[in-house]
Amino acid sequence: MHKSLFIAFLRANLLGYGGGLAAIPLMKNEIVDKYKLLDEEMFSDTLALANTLPGPINTKMAGYIGWRVKGFWGMLNAVIATVFPTAIMIIVLLTTLKSFDDVAWVEGMFKGVLPIAGVMIGVLAWDFFKMSHQLLGLRYTIILIALSLITIQLLGIHPAVVIIGLIIYALTANVRTKIEVRK
Repeated sequence: MHKSLFIAFLRANLLGYGGGLAAIPLMKNEIVDKYKLLDEEMFSDTLALANTLPGPINTKMAGYIGWRVKGFWGMLNAVIATVFPTAIMIIVLLTTLKSFDDVAWVEGMFKGVLPIAGVMIGVLAWDFFKMSHQLLGLRYTIILIALSLITIQLLGIHPAVVIIGLIIYALTANVRTKIEVRK
C-alpha cells in the first residue's frame, strides 16, 4: 500500500468539514503540493472528470487518483482512506444517539429527519422527472415511470434489477439505431 496516498486522502477527508467540495482544496494540497503524486494539470483534469460523473466527488477523486498512482491497490487504498473516517464517525454518532433515544429531543430529532429526508428525495425525483421529460418526452417518461412502479411495487423486483434492465435496453436500442443508420 502506498502510505502517502492513504495519508493524503485520510487527512483531506478528516479535515474537509462541509462536504465533498470543501475537501477538494485540502486534497489538492496533499496530492499535488505536499506528496507530488500528480501535477496540477492532472489534478484539474481529474476534478473536471469527477464533476461530470454521478456520486460523491471525494470518492470518485480518490478512486481515480489512487488508480493512476498505484493501480487497483492504490485505488482501494485511497477509497478506504476517503470513506473510513466518515463511516466511523457515523457509526459513533448513531450509536451515541441511539443510547439516548428515550430523551425527548433526540426522539424529536429522529422524527424530524424523516420528513426532511422525504422532501429531499421528492425534490430529487422531481428534478429527474423534469430531466427525463426534456430528454425523452412526456409520454416515454410516464411510460417508464409506470412500468418501473409496476415492476418494483407489484412484481416485487429489486430496483437494481430494473435499473440494469433499463441500461441494457438503452444500450441495445442505441446499438440498433446505429446499425439502422448505417444501412
